[in-house]
Amino acid sequence: MSASTQNTAIEARSGVDAVWARLRVAAAAAAAEEPILASFLNAAILRHSKFKTALAYRLAAKLADAQLDTMLAHDVAIEALNSDPKIVERAAADMTAIDERDPASLSLLQPFLYFKGFHALQSHRVSHWLWNEGRQNLAFHLQSRVAERFGLDIHPAARIGQGVMIDHATSVVIGETAVVGDDCSILHEVTLGGTGAAHEDRHPKIGKGVMIGAGARVLGNITVGDGARIAAGSVVLKEVPPNCTVAGVPAKIVGDCCPEPARSMDQILPDQA
Repeated sequence: MSASTQNTAIEARSGVDAVWARLRVAAAAAAAEEPILASFLNAAILRHSKFKTALAYRLAAKLADAQLDTMLAHDVAIEALNSDPKIVERAAADMTAIDERDPASLSLLQPFLYFKGFHALQSHRVSHWLWNEGRQNLAFHLQSRVAERFGLDIHPAARIGQGVMIDHATSVVIGETAVVGDDCSILHEVTLGGTGAAHEDRHPKIGKGVMIGAGARVLGNITVGDGARIAAGSVVLKEVPPNCTVAGVPAKIVGDCCPEPARSMDQILPDQA
C-alpha cells in the first residue's frame, strides 16, 4: 500500500481506530529510523492488534512495583479497559489533544511512550474505575504508585473528562471532589485543592476548555466557567465566569479570554498583547 493510500485509509477511520492507526504508523517509522528501538516499539505497540491492549501493556510497565508485578498490573489495567470502553476512548482523545497542543510532541508516539502527564492520567482513569467498583484499597495503591512514579497526586475519586492535557505534570495535585471538564489543559505545579479539613464537597469544578497556567492554585468548592483562562502563579479563591482571564494573588478578572485557550495554549495576558 502506498503512503498516500495508507494515509487516506487512516483518515477514513474515526475515533480510537484512527488514533491507533496513526500510532502504529509512527511506531513503524521510528523502528525503521532507529533500529536499536525496534524491539521496544514492537513490544509496546506493533505486536498489539488493538489500542486497548497496547495501552494496558504500557501502563503495566509504568505502574509495576514490588507489590504489584507487571503481570498483575496488566491484569488490573486490562480489566478496567474491558469493563469501561470509555477509558480507551478518553485515552485516545487525551493523546490527540497532547499531539495537537504540545509542540514538543512530534507524533502520537511521544505521549504514548514517554509523556508522564499522559501516563498518569490514564493510570488515574484505571484507579477511578476501581474506586467506583468499590475497590478503594487497590485504587489508593495505584494513586500512591502514580505519585511515586510520576510526581503528581490525583485522588481516585476525582472526575476528569476527555481531551485533557496535563503538560509536564510535575507537582500537579487534584483533590477528591474535584471535577475537570473536557478539553482542558493543565500545566505543571497546578493544585485543585480544598481550603481546610472539611470532608464534604470541597474541591474546584473546572468547566470545559479551561487552561490553567503553571503554578496556579484553585482552592475550594468553586466553579471555573467554560473557556476560562487562569494565569500562571494565580491563587483562585472565587468563582471564575466563563470566557474570561483571571490573574494575581488573589486572582481577579483582567480581561476577556482568547478563543479556546486550552487548545491555543495562549498565555499572554490582555494588557501584554
